[in-house]
Amino acid sequence: MNNNTELKFSRDQSFFDKSIGIRSLIALLFTLVLFAFLHFREVRVEVLELNSIAPGYIVAQVDFNFFDEEATIILKQEAVRDIGKIYQLSDKEIRQKRIEFENFLIYNQDWRKYAEQSSFDDMYKGVDALTKTMGQIRFTDPRTLQKLKEVKASVGKYLVYTPPDINVENQLPDSIWEYLRETALSAEVLPVASSSLILSFFREKTWKIVDDIPAQRNLRRKIQDAVPEKYTHVNAGTRIIDQGERVTGRHIAMLQAMKSALNEQRNLWHPLTLLGSLILTLIFVAIFIAYFKSNQPSVLASNRKLFLLMTVTVVTLGISKFTEFFVLSSKSNLIEVVRYPLFVPFAAILLCSLMNAGVAAFVSAFLTFVMTTALSFDRQGFMVMNIAAALIAILNTHSLRRRKEVFIVCLKAWLLCVALIFSFHFYQNTLWSMGILTDIMVSAMFLMLTGILVIGLLPLLESGFRIMTDVSLVEYMDPNNDLLRRLTIEAPGTYQHSVVVGNLAEAAALAIGANGLFCRVATLYHDVGKMATPQYFTENQQPGSVNVHQLLTPVESAQVIIAHISEGVAMARKEGLPEQIIDVIKEHHGTSLTYYFYRKELERVGGDKSKVDEKEFRYSGTKPRSKESAIIMIADSLEAASRSLDKIDEASLTELATRLIRDKAEDGQFDNCLITFEELAIAKAILVKTLVAFTHSRVKYPVREISKNPVITKP
Repeated sequence: MNNNTELKFSRDQSFFDKSIGIRSLIALLFTLVLFAFLHFREVRVEVLELNSIAPGYIVAQVDFNFFDEEATIILKQEAVRDIGKIYQLSDKEIRQKRIEFENFLIYNQDWRKYAEQSSFDDMYKGVDALTKTMGQIRFTDPRTLQKLKEVKASVGKYLVYTPPDINVENQLPDSIWEYLRETALSAEVLPVASSSLILSFFREKTWKIVDDIPAQRNLRRKIQDAVPEKYTHVNAGTRIIDQGERVTGRHIAMLQAMKSALNEQRNLWHPLTLLGSLILTLIFVAIFIAYFKSNQPSVLASNRKLFLLMTVTVVTLGISKFTEFFVLSSKSNLIEVVRYPLFVPFAAILLCSLMNAGVAAFVSAFLTFVMTTALSFDRQGFMVMNIAAALIAILNTHSLRRRKEVFIVCLKAWLLCVALIFSFHFYQNTLWSMGILTDIMVSAMFLMLTGILVIGLLPLLESGFRIMTDVSLVEYMDPNNDLLRRLTIEAPGTYQHSVVVGNLAEAAALAIGANGLFCRVATLYHDVGKMATPQYFTENQQPGSVNVHQLLTPVESAQVIIAHISEGVAMARKEGLPEQIIDVIKEHHGTSLTYYFYRKELERVGGDKSKVDEKEFRYSGTKPRSKESAIIMIADSLEAASRSLDKIDEASLTELATRLIRDKAEDGQFDNCLITFEELAIAKAILVKTLVAFTHSRVKYPVREISKNPVITKP
């Protein structure tokens, strides 16, 4: 793993990082998840698109019954074929006849002779009960009435009667009037004479009879609902579809039913089935471990990296399994639409951002093979689309600096997917089908969701696993950061020094293949500890002001200068800066000597080194442990020392840089980092060249002469 990747993770390992027990638990959890993913997989059957032409014949692999929708529809149609009509009296006719009867009661008082025992109110209530019942009764034929009873519909108001012609008004038969007498005008409701008077009035009338459409529709629906679904038996070996035949809904239903039968036939808890899945899982896990042991050993050495890797992998597998379940359980046959779902780019972008491209590439290939083995999507297209989109994502993610650029990465992956989709359809000679548009839209949807999920999860994973990515580094460059804003106000000279050193360190780091962005960002914070006592540092002292070090002994001055390291570490931790930046604060002076005050102390004691404790003048920080820290140390020293030169040119800076690097190397400051002499030479050349460019002189502009008698023109 290169140094750029190592900087993403802090070198300090906690108990969680180093515990063998936790490492074993992570491995066990990963193995169990992978076993479940591989074992509980759907049966693979041929997926055909509705109305497409079958590329080959398909034969039933097992005996099965499938829901025959066409046969069921025919049976339902036959069940209602002999259903007669249902009639009712016209509501308008009933209201009109009632008004006529009320007028009869008002204007013809002879009715009282025939209904002496009843008052007007009694007669009114009687006709009200009669008309209400007449509005409720229904007429039909005996066969339809029997059907109503079979579906357990209420038949209390149904009478057997079929009008000869509903286009003309009809006289109702006596049986209907007798029914009305018994139900609406019984002796308990009205005296017999009164009920006879009412019935005789209405019996003489002719009535318009109409179809009761809602009742007929309701009866047909109930009868059809009662018809059981038709399941057709298919024997193993029966040809389901022939080559060149157009795919219908019946074919698709048969394939889905065969798949369900194959699932039921499998005994997932049989010892041999379990053993087969376990062996396959162990093979995949062994390949996984072998790769990381050979190529990425630092991942296996850190539980934090291992857990991050497992988290991203398991989340990706979970998303793919949930999508497969949703697609297969959908009644709208989504498996024909979602043929090439894209899951692997999600893991590729996350792992490339959080770890490195090597890890992302291997895991992408690993996930693609595992998913192709276990999922029910089109194998060839699924594998090619996922691995290609993941590789494009990896190639474009290494330069990711802003979170919104994730969508640009997804767009580039989508453009490749569009090209692949066209190639698939060209090969299958289905270019002008709706499938090509569907595939393009589905791939766009999956990559859009990938971008949204990545942007949402990246900050959580960065903070949860304490990972420093280029995206988070760019955010720490924001001048509105509390520490940087304070530095510009409380120690402006230090801030300017940090900006210059950051540019120097970035240029040198890029020249030797180190992380230039990290050098630039870390250098902005490397001297934040000087804010505790800014007046003690030369760059913050105003011209003509008293040098406070004149009031201190060399030992006291050295201790004040050395203290800016511990002060800086405390401030950085309080602000929650990444440990990698805090490491630079601790390491940018290493254990070097504050030589200026050391020499002053030697002069004060007459040059007797035995009277001077060198430890009091040495920084207590850690020696640089990365190339970036070493580069920052050199750039910091060179920029500060260059200010003391009388003449700044390439020769003087080269001599100064050579001496500084030699002194630090002889002092053992580079002993803990892997920087080489060749890289030091390259870095020195770049630092000198860049610093010369920063300090170049300008042509002196002549002073403009001002005329003694200026000419004033009117506007």
